[in-house]
Amino acid sequence: MDVVEVTEGKTRFFVPRQDPHLQFPPGSGPVFYNSRMELNRDTTVLLLSVLRPGSYLDAMGASGVRGLRVAHEDGIPVTINDWNTKAVDLIQQNVEALGLAAEVTREDANVLMSGRTFDAVDLDPFGTPAPFVDSAARSAGNYLFVTATDTAPLCGAHLKAGMRRYFSRPRNTEYHAEVGLRTLMGFVVREVIKYDRGVEPLFCYAHEHFHRLHLRLRYGAAAADRALARLGYVMQCPQCLYRSEQAGMLPEPEECPLCSADLVPVGPLWTGRINDDATLAAMQEALPAVTVGTGARIGRLLATCRQELDTSSHYDYHVIAKHLRVSPGGIGTVIEQLQALGYRASRAHYSGTAIKTDAPLPVLEKVISGG
Repeated sequence: MDVVEVTEGKTRFFVPRQDPHLQFPPGSGPVFYNSRMELNRDTTVLLLSVLRPGSYLDAMGASGVRGLRVAHEDGIPVTINDWNTKAVDLIQQNVEALGLAAEVTREDANVLMSGRTFDAVDLDPFGTPAPFVDSAARSAGNYLFVTATDTAPLCGAHLKAGMRRYFSRPRNTEYHAEVGLRTLMGFVVREVIKYDRGVEPLFCYAHEHFHRLHLRLRYGAAAADRALARLGYVMQCPQCLYRSEQAGMLPEPEECPLCSADLVPVGPLWTGRINDDATLAAMQEALPAVTVGTGARIGRLLATCRQELDTSSHYDYHVIAKHLRVSPGGIGTVIEQLQALGYRASRAHYSGTAIKTDAPLPVLEKVISGG
């Protein structure tokens, strides 16, 4: 295998040489490695430096870089698994070169997770994590981390695929990144609570081509019931920009108060908070001491997530301005004006034109129009 040396964080490792002329270079190597996911891995290394779990499973290692970094940079006992012989051989070579005590296994991920328990389990597949979440929910002792890169099905752009994989009916709205993140969260929660375990989000975000969940698991039916109570729907008007939230496993018919159209349910999805402020604060405090290539971007991401409201959708102020046929002021000014009127308002971490607010839509339209 023709390999090249790469450095992420404090970790140097070898990956297969890729063809840079292809549309998707990571697909050209015999073992998968995607450099564009560095921020994803950086945030996990940072979070684990705060959480310090007793053991960690990188269930679908591929090049093994995530597990290698956790072992090398966080000093946590790590198991790196992959079903591909070439991947396992490469991972083992990197483990030995780094002098790590990490365990390397070659098993079907579902089989491995069905037979063993790890304090933290990490799913980072190419595409959907859906076929692996059930076994991961049984294997994870205290923490479950999940990445999904099939953003089109999660966001409603590929509706039937989203319904098949996540047992939800997403909708391709202007707040599709939020829909995707919360659809994934809702699916994972439903897979966990059937084992009488609850879920508490620690750090969950949407970024470019992926959604990422970092979750703490709690034991007991009461914890599961608390998580169940946070499942629900975004009720979207098909005629105007109005939307509301509705709790419950099955949506109740609802009429738009602005135009009287029947609201369309989007979900089921997670309607609770997606981040834990104490965890984000601890990550901010730890960030300067952690070597990560995307540190500046992580700093901005954490700061935005800490002030972001917990609403399950946002309004795109450019979409509203286009609908009203006006030229809007700056987004910061709009948010300040909403707050001055006594409403809560914030940006969203995944979009520069998103406004989260508890202000009624007519009030938001009035502020944006300068009325």
